[in-house]
Amino acid sequence: MIAVNNPITITSKLPDVGTTIFTVMSGLASEYNAVNLGQGFPDFPMSEELTGLVNSAMQNGYNQYAPAPGWMPLREAIAEKIQFLYNTKVNPDTEITITPGGTYAIYTALTTVLQPGDEVIIFEPAYDSYIPNVTINGGVPVLIDLKFPDYRIDWEEVRNKITPRTRVIVLNTPHNPTGSVLREDDIDQLRSIVQDTNIIILSDEVYEHLIFDNIPHQSMLRYPDLLARSFVCFSFGKVYHCTGWKLGYAVAPAALSKEFRKVHQFNCFSCHTPSQVALAAFLQTRDSYLSLAPLLQQKRDYFQELMSKTRFTPLPSYGSYFQCYKYDRISNESDKDFAIRITKEYGIATIPVSAFYKSGKDDKVIRFCFAKKETTLAQAAERLSKI
Repeated sequence: MIAVNNPITITSKLPDVGTTIFTVMSGLASEYNAVNLGQGFPDFPMSEELTGLVNSAMQNGYNQYAPAPGWMPLREAIAEKIQFLYNTKVNPDTEITITPGGTYAIYTALTTVLQPGDEVIIFEPAYDSYIPNVTINGGVPVLIDLKFPDYRIDWEEVRNKITPRTRVIVLNTPHNPTGSVLREDDIDQLRSIVQDTNIIILSDEVYEHLIFDNIPHQSMLRYPDLLARSFVCFSFGKVYHCTGWKLGYAVAPAALSKEFRKVHQFNCFSCHTPSQVALAAFLQTRDSYLSLAPLLQQKRDYFQELMSKTRFTPLPSYGSYFQCYKYDRISNESDKDFAIRITKEYGIATIPVSAFYKSGKDDKVIRFCFAKKETTLAQAAERLSKI
């Protein structure tokens, strides 16, 4: 223990931030030997081909710094993928930046553009990094609830919340924690709102390839007018089941990317070189990402079938690793109390959706991660059937 005779005091930049519910629930899962369907990470192995490519890259000497914007062959492979999927041409030299994860890309984008007092529209329930990212940069979060139970955006409310200080609208599709997705009519509404404004779009698309039921992914990359004002953020970890790699990328117009890279170079500078070399090769096989949606949809459907034998009520999930379930036929407890109790008493860890609202709004809904082995999902459902 460090002895301090004259304690140093600082003013916290995040005074309202404490231990996250994810840390709490993971700790309880470990303590009670629970099946952990809380945090969003797979428990099945990733591609042996991809890990083999990383090993080969290390053995072949790709172990020093990559260029700050990223390994060029990887950026070129990403640009080729964008052209194939969305018929959009992106310059790999000036418009794609490799980052240590999608969350880093989101933080860096906000740090790039926000000035003190700028307002950022955030839809709740929201991925837990958005509000702290805005706050630490001196911005003002403007919170709008997605409409329960289908978690759609009320665009009229968005219009009412737009002010001269509105600088960024944060979008997330497929959505964490709910699995909702943007539709074509959402894009029409977004266009009408941002047209002739200085508003920037921050689009969190880390579950880009995990979208189900043949629904097209409404990426900002599809729409040149929206892409011209966007940072679009992605994660290799979520796509290739290697969340511990912490590798992603940001796509933005050259002028925005130039400013993004100014922040990036003094924070991370560059990312893990062998992984970038491996991914550049792996992306050449299109099935490596086209096969992901069927795989995860199969897991979603399998879990839904198992859960039909419980008293939980499913809410639709059209993408991501997650599906939300109501438990109102079981208990009137708060979702946090309910989640903690079933971890302790039944050995199943989940995440209460109220944790994704700054206000703690509680619709009696908990989130399950179904990106697990079938044996894990079956074991979890068997325990849940006893509640």
